[in-house]
Amino acid sequence: MPVSTVYRGTLAHSTRDEALQILEDFALGVDAAGKVRKGPSGHSLLRENPRACSHFKHNKRGTESPRAAIAFIEEGQNVDSLSQTWGFQTSDVIQLEQHEFLMPGMVDTHIHASQYSYTGTALNLPLLDWLNTYTFPVESCYKDLDYARDVYTKVVKRTLRNGTTTACYFATIHTDASLLLGQIADDFGQRALVGKVCMDCNSTVPYYKEPLKECKDETLRFIRELLKKEYARVKPVVTPRFAVSCSSSLLHTLGKIAKNNDLHIQSHISENKEEVKLVKQLFPDCKSYTDVYLEHDLLTDKTVMAHGCYLSDEELKIFHERGAAISHCPNSNLSLASGMLNVRNVLNHKVKLGLGTDVAGGYSPSMLDALRRAMDTSKVLSMQDAQLQTLTFEEAFRLATLGGSEALSLDDQTGNFEVGKDFDALRVNMCIPGGPVDVFPGQGPKVILEKFLNLGDDRNIAEVFVAGRRVVPFPDL
Repeated sequence: MPVSTVYRGTLAHSTRDEALQILEDFALGVDAAGKVRKGPSGHSLLRENPRACSHFKHNKRGTESPRAAIAFIEEGQNVDSLSQTWGFQTSDVIQLEQHEFLMPGMVDTHIHASQYSYTGTALNLPLLDWLNTYTFPVESCYKDLDYARDVYTKVVKRTLRNGTTTACYFATIHTDASLLLGQIADDFGQRALVGKVCMDCNSTVPYYKEPLKECKDETLRFIRELLKKEYARVKPVVTPRFAVSCSSSLLHTLGKIAKNNDLHIQSHISENKEEVKLVKQLFPDCKSYTDVYLEHDLLTDKTVMAHGCYLSDEELKIFHERGAAISHCPNSNLSLASGMLNVRNVLNHKVKLGLGTDVAGGYSPSMLDALRRAMDTSKVLSMQDAQLQTLTFEEAFRLATLGGSEALSLDDQTGNFEVGKDFDALRVNMCIPGGPVDVFPGQGPKVILEKFLNLGDDRNIAEVFVAGRRVVPFPDL
């Protein structure tokens, strides 16, 4: 099968064995099906053709339905023979500049799309008071679809511009608005898991909850209608808000729904000490916070739980045994003074781990910020325990990409440049005019990558691809 576009230059990604692998002067191609194929030497390779957009058929929302994916990865010196094998002209190869590179798209494993309107504000209260004072009143506004459309459009575009190719979204209790979030993510080409929030207990803000039967019926409607849309990369995720706001009956119901439909599950766990104490009071027969979800069939190999700051070693062992994942949300953990996750301990227990922005408890929608705050948190913990090994930038890079895809059980589709995976990628330019970073002579690809992770922002992200489709810059629809 001929390829339409080939890049030549530096690639940076993670593998199962290496936190960071940098391939200098490699050629990368993407086939029309959007999947990675093996090159003659067995490497994986990326490739995408911006001109291929003209060959795509547009659906009624204006999105492009076919996919372009990675076809090969080979050393750049083999480009002449590759052109004969794959049917492209060497004159059409896109040469990355010296200070450019391709990396996998970033994966936000926990973000509240409905809270984006007040991001960067309202960080003066601890978690439970914060929810009652700010979050629940704002989320109740999403019964207004015009309001929902405005906020959801802005959060999807903002996260894409910041390099988030995959997002695991909390919406609200409103089914139609949650369906709208799925449509908007599909319109702009973002890979997404979208959850209609489920909660039948809320004594402090009683107007923001659903009766058990209504919550069940609306959750089933949400799942049925979202799946009926047949979006290629937007799927439902069963979403009990957290144990505090759900009755045991609702948790059991959601566990059955997830099992019967083989769906992803997302919620919160052990974020705040006061929350952990309250869960013990509400579920006295459960041995731990983890046991609450375990007993209600909500801890599976497709479960991602946000925070986990106060999980015991025994609970982490259960996470590992069940194949469940944790979303590390360091900005939110610090901004709401909730706690600090010991990432090294989680990794030592071999628990799947990704990063989350946790907007709006986290004040930034950028995964680069999540990566930086993860390293900061690790260093603070190491100051308290000299034996603790701090998180390296290479490990943080892995958590933001491949680690996130593993946490969401999407690593068969995305997360790195591996044969058979979709081409989800960022084209990063470190010498963009007016950019935030200065690069100096003699600084090689690893240093340049580290500078991007620590200093870069959306200005450095020249292009964003999801399954081979160029989604940033945004097309004129």
